Amino acid sequence: MSVKPESVSDLFAGPFALGTLSLDEGPAFPALVDAEGQVLDLRVALADPVLTMRGVLERWQEVLPRLRELAVAPELSRRALSDFRVLAPVDPRQVFQSGANYRQHVIDLHVAHRDPSDGRSEEEARAEAAEIMDRRAAEDLPYVFIGLPSSVTGPFDDVKLPSWAAKPDWELELAAVIGRPAYRVSPEEALEYVAGYTIANDLTDRATVFRRDMPQIGTDWLRSKNAPGFTPLGPWIVPAESLGDTGDLRLTLKLNGEVMQDESTKDMIFDVARMVSYASQSARLLPGDLVLTGSPAGNGMHWGRLLRDGDVMDASITGLGSQRTRCLAEDA
Repeated sequence: MSVKPESVSDLFAGPFALGTLSLDEGPAFPALVDAEGQVLDLRVALADPVLTMRGVLERWQEVLPRLRELAVAPELSRRALSDFRVLAPVDPRQVFQSGANYRQHVIDLHVAHRDPSDGRSEEEARAEAAEIMDRRAAEDLPYVFIGLPSSVTGPFDDVKLPSWAAKPDWELELAAVIGRPAYRVSPEEALEYVAGYTIANDLTDRATVFRRDMPQIGTDWLRSKNAPGFTPLGPWIVPAESLGDTGDLRLTLKLNGEVMQDESTKDMIFDVARMVSYASQSARLLPGDLVLTGSPAGNGMHWGRLLRDGDVMDASITGLGSQRTRCLAEDA
């Protein structure tokens, strides 16, 4: 069950962000949260009693100027954020996930999985991997695949670890939220289709990534990444204009208070624009869709420590706030 955030301090970049909230067990509603932690119900402010966050994003270009006005309108009635439960900020129709998009992460994997008979030093192996990454960034394409919206859960929800998931792992990621239908857009224009950004933790069961019964088939992303609750999302959608350049944002994930991931988006091989553009070459991106941009070094496989019952993950990205999720074994 979703819980209330512990604090409203240092919420996000800019004068406002968007979230999906509920009051006690009441219905979810789209909200504007201002820099003071005060909440405005957008169903009321935009005179649409059935409005959802996806509906806001479907009217993004029209609504954004009004949201700027609402954020600073003193005459409007607001309530404290602490009165509400914070849910996943949007219910996407499509989730585009990405792998192998952080340079240091991929270099670590390249070195860790090199042939045992390779007589080169680690430094030489890293140098070779770095050259491969440079060439890939210049000449190759991002690696993007499809996730299920049913895996999305709130930023403060408990995450159930399925009994069949032998090696559940974390993957903190910057997620772009689409605000306009996008099909075959260029990298130069791709960011025009991004309404804002949020935090995603793309949980993965490492034990089921590869099909052992049919190794020639390759990866099994359906089973390894799409259990209910395997994509904690949010808490906020921060407008792209408030976050600004996404080229140097800090991603930090702590497990039970200990830092596991701590990297900048400048380590990305393919930036947000190239990721969005690439996904749009094959699929039509729709308002509210998510484009996850990969996870940096420091996941559980790197540390030799996978998720287990009772673990607490604290994840944050510069300007986007933070989420806290507790892991529970399925039968706990």
